[in-house]
Amino acid sequence: MRRIAVLASTLAFAAGFSGSASAHSTHADCSRGYYKNVSGHCVHSPSNNPVGATARCRDGTYSYSEHASGTCSHHGGVRIWIHHP
Repeated sequence: MRRIAVLASTLAFAAGFSGSASAHSTHADCSRGYYKNVSGHCVHSPSNNPVGATARCRDGTYSYSEHASGTCSHHGGVRIWIHHP
């Protein structure tokens, strides 16, 4: 049953993937130290600077996320929200 769920998820992703750079943007589309979020905005990558941060991650870095989902996901999760999006 799990294999079916994984296969369905993979197929759903592949169906939505057009292969063009505009469909799935990369870090290269933004300035160094920024990433393109799900809304297509360039957002500052987590850092040690609290200015403009929306959350503090469990590893001590600050996040500047525009959306709550996925905030600090590669930094141990959210320790505390500063400005909850």
